[in-house]
Formats: sequence, C-alpha cells, structure tokens
Amino acid sequence: MRKQWFEAKQQQGFPVFVAEENGEIVGFSSIGPFRAWAAYKYSVENSVYVKASNRGKGIGNLLIPPLIEASKLLGMHTIIAGVDATNQASLNLHKRFGFEEVAHFKQVGYKFNRWLDLKFLQLMLTTG
Repeated sequence: MRKQWFEAKQQQGFPVFVAEENGEIVGFSSIGPFRAWAAYKYSVENSVYVKASNRGKGIGNLLIPPLIEASKLLGMHTIIAGVDATNQASLNLHKRFGFEEVAHFKQVGYKFNRWLDLKFLQLMLTTG
C-alpha cells in the first residue's frame, strides 16, 4: 500500500520528505491534492507521520518546513492539515508553523473501535 502511495505522489508531481536515523526511516511528510476538482488546484493537504518511538524528538519540526517551501514553489495558495482532534502533539506542531484551526468535524472517522473527531488546520501562503 505504501509503495502505491509513493508512486501516486511521484505521478502527481508532489514531493515526499523522509526523516532517517541510523539507516531507519523514522518519519515522512508529503503534500497532495485537497480535492480532485479543478477549483481546488491551488490547495493541498499535508501528511506528516513520525514513528511512535521517535516522537518528541523534533522530527516533525524538520518535516514541515520543506512542505511549506515545496507548496510555495508549486504555486499553491494554501495548505490544509486534517488532524485527529485528540492528537494534541500534531495540533501543536502545525500551530507552531502558523497553521490555524478552521474546522472541527464530529465523529467523521472510525478507528480503534471508536469514533474520531477531525480538526482542519490551514496555512495561507503568500503566493500570487
């Protein structure tokens, strides 16, 4: 599944950034389409993942800046982050880089035998 995801990113022209420690991948980040329709072509959604055993070490702080720069280089207008409402570390991480909470959806995800709320955070970019 992850290989197909990576190939799709390559085909779409979106970058994937990888954090590595001692030859092991400990995190990654990427951007991709926010919605498939043409009206949203200047909006991207980000993905940031840090391996559980490596969280709290500043890896997320290394993975977000290249996403912002790549989004600007691609001429994007905004980046949207969808974050589990209980994931305070990810919410704080995004807010450190200027993302603002713009929406809170109640019980839109179901995982680990429970309903999950989803928060959307948004970073406006200074592009034309």
